[in-house]
Amino acid sequence: MKLKSTTVNAVSIIEIPKITDEEGRGNLSVIEKDCVPFDIKRVYYLYDVPSDAYRGGHAHKALFQFLIPLSGSFDVILKDGKNTKTVSLNKPNKGLMIVPGIWRELENFSSGAVCLVLASEVYNEEDYVRDYSEFVLLKS
Repeated sequence: MKLKSTTVNAVSIIEIPKITDEEGRGNLSVIEKDCVPFDIKRVYYLYDVPSDAYRGGHAHKALFQFLIPLSGSFDVILKDGKNTKTVSLNKPNKGLMIVPGIWRELENFSSGAVCLVLASEVYNEEDYVRDYSEFVLLKS
């Protein structure tokens, strides 16, 4: 099976609507059906990740993901087999939309960072490509 020929340029930042309280009580952001371009079937979050650790290290064949930095910051390294792009996430009203066929690695987590992930499918191990060499072969 070949992976979709998507490139790192297909990944995008999506702004989440932010409502600022006029009385200075903080902000509220809402994710509803029009915010992300897929039906959400799974939600999970990463936290207490040591600053020298990394997460991810895989690609998905069909799954779409939307990553939101609820607290703190982290970097997402994206690869399409030829190009690499790094996106720093640090605003809870801006998320990263990752399409299928893109390798991702998350690193440089700040203290207290929380990464919320909205996924288009329930967990399915068959959807993962966990070996980068295999990923590059599936992209060619």
